[in-house]
Order: sequence, then structure tokens, then C-alpha cells
Amino acid sequence: MTQSTIPLEHSRADRACRTDHDLLGDRDVPAEAYWGVHTLRAVENFPITGQPLSTNGHLVRGLAAVKLAAARTNRELGLLDDARGEAIEAACREILAGHLVDQFVVDVIQGGAGTSSNMNANEVIANRALELLGHAKGEYTHLHPNDHVNLSQSTNDVYPTAVRVATVAGIEDLLGALARLEDAFAEKAAEFRTVVKMGRTQLQDAVPMTLGQEFGTYAITIGEDRERLREASQLIHEINLGATAIGTGLNAPPGYAEAACRHLGETTGLPLVTAVDLIEATQDMGAFVHLSGVLKRVAVKLSKICNDLRLLASGPRAGLAEISLPAVQSGSSIMPGKINPVIPEVVNQVAFEVIGNDVTITLAAEGGQLQLNAFEPVIVHSLHKSITHLTAACETLTERCVRGITANEERLRESVEQSIGLVTALNPYLGYAAATSIAQEALASGRGVAELVLERGLLTAERLEDLLRPERLANLSR
Repeated sequence: MTQSTIPLEHSRADRACRTDHDLLGDRDVPAEAYWGVHTLRAVENFPITGQPLSTNGHLVRGLAAVKLAAARTNRELGLLDDARGEAIEAACREILAGHLVDQFVVDVIQGGAGTSSNMNANEVIANRALELLGHAKGEYTHLHPNDHVNLSQSTNDVYPTAVRVATVAGIEDLLGALARLEDAFAEKAAEFRTVVKMGRTQLQDAVPMTLGQEFGTYAITIGEDRERLREASQLIHEINLGATAIGTGLNAPPGYAEAACRHLGETTGLPLVTAVDLIEATQDMGAFVHLSGVLKRVAVKLSKICNDLRLLASGPRAGLAEISLPAVQSGSSIMPGKINPVIPEVVNQVAFEVIGNDVTITLAAEGGQLQLNAFEPVIVHSLHKSITHLTAACETLTERCVRGITANEERLRESVEQSIGLVTALNPYLGYAAATSIAQEALASGRGVAELVLERGLLTAERLEDLLRPERLANLSR
């Protein structure tokens, strides 16, 4: 069931319903739904993105993991009887296994600091637990979404903790995609190790290098960004579970925060730690701002690489045409035979989006007041988009572009031979004045540097050939 299929009004005349009650009164809820009245009102109140919580599987599993850890802790501390506790844990395990995800129907952007997300989880878990206990959905006298599933908790510690668990999982996906992209560039660097080309500064001929060196820099820069991203991820492992409403731990018994963190770590396999000051941790969005900044760094670097690929592949006749990108689709509805660099282009667009998401996250973090930031849902949604879209972009760039890049060696060789920049490599052997004279004549006549050096008798053919070896030109011995 998706958000778009949930009716805003339910009639007993056209479908089976049950009646749910909250502080605003009674509402009819579809009998088959595991969510309840709080979720229904949230669906009606927040028709914002059309994307329900179910589109963020990591967050749904994060909520289930937190609720499972809370149930275990409440049982351990004697606050929850075994029958209810076991039913809640079983329902949570089902969600962690991928069941009931379609029941998380609240829009990802919502008012209330995530309360609707928490209540969606509470209601789904409660109603599934009721079934496991032999009761009908909505019979909350036996097991209640607030009194039992949400026991010792508040949205203000459940939601941020689930978000952190979800974000760490998403980062691991992105780290894997970046590693595969790094490997692909490293493989191309090895393949192109001795292919000489002209390096450029300010889009002007500079000095010779190899295409392998150029692609090697892409592998290195991606590797550096992976390390920065892994470092930023460590900050997300600090949680505020046990803080309850504002960080004072009201209605959570002594020892709850420590035990809940331990159980959540066991459930997720993550090295989670409880924040030193839960009041500060409940209102602070600093780790998300930092992470978003690192994601922006990754996006900027990827976009720069894609700019290079598009430029190096420009042509095929009137551009640089130093490399060829794989042809993956027709490029024009009017120009026959045109092929465009569509894969780098789509990665560029993802990068632009991530930069915009960083602005959103920055403003949402700054906009918090006093003991709670009410704008965490848009932070979560923006982070989720940045992480998942970057992951998909890296996978696409790796498989649909980088692995299939070929070098146009003849074009590269010609550009080196005809480049005025070649004289820089000969400058130590000709002297600056003679090298300058050669450069001026080459530029004026259109003749090659090597041709003019031989004509003037400045070097022997053997010596010139040795000096223009790829290994020497590109300084590969370094």
C-alpha cells in the first residue's frame, strides 16, 4: 500500500473499517491496515512529497531496531511483561526482515519533529504484536502503541536514534560504491600508464604527462573522500536514546539509556555510544551538518571529474577527443549519429542536488530553537537523497562509463608532437633563450617543436628521441 492509495476519508459502507481513537476523537481506519489514527491524521496533514517512509528502508529498519532494543530493555528492567515484550520484539524482527514496510505511509517531510514517524512505527508494531498475541488490530487494551511499544521513550530520542542507525547504513552503501569507482579508475590508470598526452593548466597546453597519471588522480581523490566520509560517519554513532523528551530522561528508569544502547548495538551490529550530555545531544544537529559537508565535498569532486571526462571526450572531430566514453544511447532527436556524455551529465546533476541539499540541511539545523530541532525530518530526507543518489550515481558512473573508456592514442600522440608545451621538457637541454625562440617559431609556422630542434641542429636525433621518451616526458620514475 502506498501513500497515494490511502483514502483521506473512510466509509464503512464501501470497505471494512475499525474505529481508532485519539485526543481529537474517533476515526475510521481500514480494518486491514496496521497503522492507526495517528498515522491517518499525519497522512492527511502532510501531503508534501508523495514519498512515504517506506521509500527509506534504512529508516524503517532503524525505527524497528530502536523499538526492539527498547522492548528488551523494558523487559530487562521489569517494566514490560514477557508476553507483550516478546510480541513487540517479534513484530520488530519481521520489519527488520522486510515485512510490513508498506505500512509506513507517513510522508517523509512532516511537522512535529518526527512524531508522526514514531507513531506510525508504534501503531504498526502494536497491531502486529496484537495479532501475534491472538487479538484483533486496534484492541489496544491488550497492548497499546504508546503505553507499551513507546514505553520509556519519546519521539525526541527514538527518531534521532533511528535516523543515525539509518544514516550509518546508507553511508556504508555509499562507501562501497565509491570503492568500486576508485578501483575502476585505478584499473584505467594502469591501462593508460604509458599513453603520453599534454597536460593543461587554465585550458592551455602545459607539459606532457600520461593519461594513466590523469586517471590515477581520480582514483586517489575518490580514495581520500572515502576516508573523510568514514571519519564523518563515526560522529553519527553517538545516540541520545534514553533522553526522552528533552534529554532529562523523564519517564525512563535509571540504567535505561545504557541498556538500550547496548541492546541496539547488539541488534544493529554497530559500535553505538550514548552521548555524554543527553540534553545537548537532543537539540544538536552538528553531526548531520558535518556529514552533509563531507557529502558535498564528495559531490564537488565527482562533478569535477565528470567535467574532465566530458571535456576530454569532446568532439568527436571538433573537440579534444582524447578519450572515448562508451556509447550508451542516441544523443539527439535531430542530429543523426550524435552521441552525448549522458552518464557524466547525470552525475553532474546529482552533484548539483547534493550541494542544494547541503544548504537545506544547514538552514534546518540553524533553525532549531531551545531544547529541540523541529526540522529534523527535512534534514533526514535531504541526507537520504544525497546518500542514495550519490550511491546510485557512483554505481552508474563505474559500470556505464569508466570501465568502458578507451584512449584515442593517435590523437594524444599528435597533440604532444604539435604542442608548443613540448619545448618545456627540452628547456634544460636547450636553454631558456633557444627554447623560447623554438616556441615562437613553432607557434608562428605551425611546425612541430621536434622538427625545428633537429633543423637547427640543437640536438641529435638520438638524443631528442631519448628526451622525448614517454617515461622521461611524464617523469614516470618519480
